Amino acid sequence: MQVSLTFYPALNAVLNGSSAVLIGSGLYLIKRGRRTAHKRVMIAAFVTSTLFLISYLYYHLVLRAGITHFQGQGLSRPLYFTILISHTILAAVVVPFILVTLARALKGNFARHKAIAPYTFAIWMYVSVTGVVIYLMLYKIFVG
Repeated sequence: MQVSLTFYPALNAVLNGSSAVLIGSGLYLIKRGRRTAHKRVMIAAFVTSTLFLISYLYYHLVLRAGITHFQGQGLSRPLYFTILISHTILAAVVVPFILVTLARALKGNFARHKAIAPYTFAIWMYVSVTGVVIYLMLYKIFVG
């Protein structure tokens, strides 16, 4: 059974959106002192983001899907490229942040975990949400 190439961008958007929901839920849970639930949700967010990365790399490197060109005109173009550039840079930056934050928590080093977690949260949330926005702009809103 062969999967259409159009499946992967939609899957990636769902994984990014799911990550954003999980990350937000993790913040909600920890603010209410629900550490065990927070841990479970954040591990689920990590797994979901990892699945996104695997799917994204498979789509681009193995399937060689190529580049989808943005079709919007006018003010939507600089808006799209601003979002895309910031998303791309922060997507690379967030990986070590996530790994360090997760490692500190799993080792029980909560003081150091707590020191970096707000930065990780902000960047990770931005990357997850803008991933969905990029998908919508490329495949749903500004289609040729």
